[in-house]
Amino acid sequence: MIASIAGQLGDGRLRRRRPFRNPHHSSSMAAMIGGGSRARPGEVSLAHGGVLFLDELPECSRQVLESLRQPIESGRAVVARANAHVTYPARFQFISAMNPCRCGHLGDGELACSRAPRCAEDYQRKLSGPLLDRIDMHIQVPNVSAADLDLPPASEGSAEVAARIARARDRQRERYESRAREQPTENIVRLNAHADGKLLEAVATPDDGGRDLLRQATERMHLSARGYHRVLRVARTLADLESSETVHRVHVAEALSYRRLRTAV
Repeated sequence: MIASIAGQLGDGRLRRRRPFRNPHHSSSMAAMIGGGSRARPGEVSLAHGGVLFLDELPECSRQVLESLRQPIESGRAVVARANAHVTYPARFQFISAMNPCRCGHLGDGELACSRAPRCAEDYQRKLSGPLLDRIDMHIQVPNVSAADLDLPPASEGSAEVAARIARARDRQRERYESRAREQPTENIVRLNAHADGKLLEAVATPDDGGRDLLRQATERMHLSARGYHRVLRVARTLADLESSETVHRVHVAEALSYRRLRTAV
């Protein structure tokens, strides 16, 4: 339906694959969130039910970056114009990538950044704290050397990983469908990412060791309420990947390891 409104259905055929959108970092706010004279859906809505990937994240304009905060949090994009006020769905998986600094050589012993650490500080400062707080996992990826390219393939291939993820998603869907039958609700929840409030506490509360660790980390890492709940969601998902009914301390510890909000300088 969203693709139809945007005029992107080829030959009137229904789409049967989840969308993957990767707009250029020069995209305007209207292109990203939606707009125009007819308030058409933007990239965040065209990615509904799929993936929105932004490469070179700090190169996006500050206005575009900050406009992503509301759709990421609420799963909706509100387009307000003089002649129209439309709300489009925008529940997507947000994935982004960036260099540690503008030259990209931070931490490289052979191609040292000439302005480190100021180069990294200035570049990373383009991303606001509230936006970073809405991203569940922050992962540093080291440079790939020529020797790495010659290594044998990984023991677990993409097909095996995909199957493991599918099993975890099935567990989540069954969990929330079962709870919905017992306690009907207007909000349809199928994944941990959509759970909130009392429902999240009911399904993701860790064991005693996990609660103690999360309490200590909240104080030391100065986690916001949003960050606290996102750690719970990630920990619950990690437990599902291991087919564990209980969220243990090890799952909380791994979830916390992804909450680093700035790359090392």
